[in-house]
Amino acid sequence: MNRSVEYILTTHAGSLPRPPDLREMLKMRETHDPRDQEAFESHVRSAVAECVAHQVACGIHIVSDGELGKPNFVMYVADRLRGMEGWDDALYVNHDPDFPGYEEWYAARGTAYFSPRGRPKCIGPLGWKDENALHRDIADLQVAVAAAGAEEAFIPSASIGTIAQQVVNGYYRSYEEYVAAIADVMRLEYRAIVNAGFILQIDAPGITGQRGWPEFRDRPLEDFKRTARLWVEALNYALRGIPEDRVRLHVCWGNAEAPHTRDAPLREVVDLVLAVNAGAYSVEAANPRHAHEWAVWRDVKLPDGKILIPGVIDNTTNFVEHPDLVAERIVRFAGVVGRENLIAGVDCGFGTSAYSERIYPPVVWGKLRTLAEGARIASKILWPERPVVVN
Repeated sequence: MNRSVEYILTTHAGSLPRPPDLREMLKMRETHDPRDQEAFESHVRSAVAECVAHQVACGIHIVSDGELGKPNFVMYVADRLRGMEGWDDALYVNHDPDFPGYEEWYAARGTAYFSPRGRPKCIGPLGWKDENALHRDIADLQVAVAAAGAEEAFIPSASIGTIAQQVVNGYYRSYEEYVAAIADVMRLEYRAIVNAGFILQIDAPGITGQRGWPEFRDRPLEDFKRTARLWVEALNYALRGIPEDRVRLHVCWGNAEAPHTRDAPLREVVDLVLAVNAGAYSVEAANPRHAHEWAVWRDVKLPDGKILIPGVIDNTTNFVEHPDLVAERIVRFAGVVGRENLIAGVDCGFGTSAYSERIYPPVVWGKLRTLAEGARIASKILWPERPVVVN
C-alpha cells in the first residue's frame, strides 16, 4: 500500500457516477431482464476504462473501478452467491424519530438507495455461483489501470456484517451461523482481489453507522457493540492470511443527506474500527455531523504503521469545496497522525446505488479535482524543505 512519503496521496471511497445507459442496464438486470450479457460486459469494460482515466486526469493517485458494473455496493452479492435467490418484499426504511416523514420526503425526490422491490433473502446454503463476475471486475480494472498509468488501485468489497444486515436471513438457524457462512464465502472474493495485485477495500458502514438503526438506537451502546464485535471477528476470520497492508477499511454513518442526529460519536466506536486487521482506515470527516471528530485522533493513537484516510470532501452535496479548505483539513489531520500516515479521501461513495444519483456527475469530477488541488497545497505546507512535484 502506497504511503504519502513525498506528498499527500489522494483517493476516494470507491463508487463513482455510472453512465446513464449503464444505469438503465443495471436496473433492467435487477428486474430479471438482463438483455444482452455480452453487450453489458463490453459496456462496463469501456466505462471502467474511461472512469479510471478520468480519475487520473483529476489528480487522484489511488483509483477504483467506480463499482460501475454493480447495482449497489452490497446487493451485488445476491447475483454472485448461491443461496440468495429469495426476495423480501418489505423495503427497509430507517425512519428518523427526530424528523418524522423525512425518508418519505427524500424518497419522493427519486433518490432511493436500494432496489424499490425490496431486499434479497438467503433461502439456502451459501456458495459461489458466478465467480466470473468477480474476475471480470478484476480484469477490467487491470486493463484500465495499465492504460491510464494509475499509481495504485483498489476494489471495494462488501463486509461480512453489511451483507448480514442487508440480505435477510431465511435459512440459517441463527444470526451467528449466518454471519459465519458469509465469512466463509466472501473470503474467496477478498483473496482474489489481493492476489490480483489490488488493494482490497472492505466497505463496512455497519461498524459505525448501524448504531443509529431502529434495532439498536434505543438500546444500550454495549448491545450494539456486542453485535458489531461479531461482525469484526467474522471479518478478521475472512481476512486471515491476507497482509494487513493490502487491506483498507471504509466506515461511515450511511451516506444519506439526512439529519444524522442519532449517529454514534466516532469516539464510541473507534475501538471497533481499529480492531479490524487492516492497514488503513477510511473515515468520514468532512460532513457537518462529523467534521469536528478529527480531534478524536489527538486522544486515540493511530496504531504504528497504519494509515488514516479521512474524508476531506463531502459526497452528499453539490457544493465544490474550496481547495484551501481541503488543504486546511489535510494539514490539521497531518498534525495529529503524521503526514506519512495520511491519505486524503472522500467521506463516502458518489454512486452507491444505480437507483440514486444525488450529485450532478460533472460536479463529482469537480470535487475530485479540488481534492487533488487541496492535496497539492497541503503538500507544499507539509514538505517545506523540498520542492513538491505532484502528478
